[in-house]
Amino acid sequence: MAPAADREGYWGPPTSTLEWCEENYAVSYYIAEFWNTVSNLIFILPPIYGAIQTYKDGLEKRYLAAYLCLTAVGLGSWCFHMTLKYEMQLLDELPMIYSCCVFVYCLYECFKYKNTVNYPLLFLLITYSFVVSIVYLNLKEPVFHQIMYGTLVSIIVLRSVYIVLWVYPWLRGLGYTSLTVFLMGFFLWNVDNIFCDKLRALREKMPPVLGAVTQFHAWWHILTGLGSYLHILLSLYTRTLFLKHRPKVKFVFGIWPVLLVEPPKKL
Repeated sequence: MAPAADREGYWGPPTSTLEWCEENYAVSYYIAEFWNTVSNLIFILPPIYGAIQTYKDGLEKRYLAAYLCLTAVGLGSWCFHMTLKYEMQLLDELPMIYSCCVFVYCLYECFKYKNTVNYPLLFLLITYSFVVSIVYLNLKEPVFHQIMYGTLVSIIVLRSVYIVLWVYPWLRGLGYTSLTVFLMGFFLWNVDNIFCDKLRALREKMPPVLGAVTQFHAWWHILTGLGSYLHILLSLYTRTLFLKHRPKVKFVFGIWPVLLVEPPKKL
């Protein structure tokens, strides 16, 4: 039975194996979890800009894939939180695995010559994605997905720490910012899960605008979206430095970081 604060909405009763702490259809009849839905814009719009810039700069297609995979995660998560349907949940969760596999490949291939393909690593990551997908579709256990996702994130973190400690120490600011922002999001994700009853009770006593600030799963989207985006910048910065390009981080409207890459100087 749904909590009292939840309402009926356009998409009908939830069929997903997960529901989050945001009250269903509290803001819009057409969007099950309003704040958890719109917060996905950070996964969608900035990576599209990054993909366009990567294409314009003529950089390797795997980084174009990394940006577009992040956008796919945002679109899937948007559909999931808007509908709370099981099919849309898969559209959210499985691309999280696939995008992390792309991130792993990009990060572990930073120091290879251009136009080379690491077929063993590619095969391993494709196999991992395939096995996780098949097992999860049959098991339907969210904890399994979370462990498989966490494993990939741990691999990415270890490689990133290696790069900023021993290869390009001047990238520590970017690397540590990405990691810190992501961990802040993970912390709020846990707060949202553990203290949901207290958060819902608190929102009943608060004006709607202030109550929106306590939607910590939405903050998880914002912080992990930013952390993932910064990770792509770190990976791409590392790669372009190795290729003797001239990468430079600039801020759009003085707020949002983007990477502009100039080709190597001609001798």
